[in-house]
Amino acid sequence: MAPRDVQLPTGLKPPQGDQSNPPTEEKAPDVSPVNKHLLPEFSLANKVICVSGAARGLGLTQAEALLEAGAIVHALDRLEEPSAEFFRVQKRAEGELGTKLHYHRVDVRDTELLNKVIEEISDHEHRMDGLVAAAGIQQETPALEYSSKDANTMLEVNVTGVFMTAQAVAKQMIRYNTGGSIVLIASMSGTIANRGLICPAYNASKAAVIQLARNLAAEWGQYGIRVNTISPGYIVTDMVENLFIQFPERREEWPRHNMLGRLSMPREYRGAAVFLLSDASSFMTGSDLRMDGGHAAW
Repeated sequence: MAPRDVQLPTGLKPPQGDQSNPPTEEKAPDVSPVNKHLLPEFSLANKVICVSGAARGLGLTQAEALLEAGAIVHALDRLEEPSAEFFRVQKRAEGELGTKLHYHRVDVRDTELLNKVIEEISDHEHRMDGLVAAAGIQQETPALEYSSKDANTMLEVNVTGVFMTAQAVAKQMIRYNTGGSIVLIASMSGTIANRGLICPAYNASKAAVIQLARNLAAEWGQYGIRVNTISPGYIVTDMVENLFIQFPERREEWPRHNMLGRLSMPREYRGAAVFLLSDASSFMTGSDLRMDGGHAAW
């Protein structure tokens, strides 16, 4: 995306000197791990954390951030095989980061298997410290055309699936008396109605996730379990790139809806996951961390 022409406020002079090589593209900040000396409260060393929807995409990006902070990560996903990128991260975890990334095939709608897998993880690790519930689906259908079957599927995955995953993890936290932190991936769409994006069931499901987190936080605080949500704005994922092929006008239109004038990248949510799962957020629960470029603040 080309840089926007910006009018300087009155009294503010443009930069002086050689401007022969101005930036040609607005980019997300570089978040490559360069400083390995983290503040101690951000450390996840030896913590056992489950991440649903981590075979690819945002879930995998956040899993890698947790690994960099020292966590042992167990990825849960319904795919028979995770993406090729997953194996790169898995190899890096053992070879470079001194930790481990495991993969478990499970559909969050299969509650019996979900509980069995998470119990086996905690039996093996002798603890359970955290969860990022990132599994979810999307469907763009006008409300007048939505079928009850499609609506129920959306809610079964995005709400009930998230609820049951959080429940399964919380049971193990209580069983081992570790306490812990649970992060549910919501969306800015749980707070707003997206202009030009017709997703009534999806938006309702994300609003439900935000409210679910508040209620779980209220119930589970007595066990030392914190529950929060992250509400991302538009993220450039493979799914969104495919959407831009179908609706090319959205590539130019969507950035205009937020205050930064661009779309986000999956890597920009890495720090949020580490923050919420670590002691850096030890007094934060029942909260929604909305990261939408100011979309909902207009």
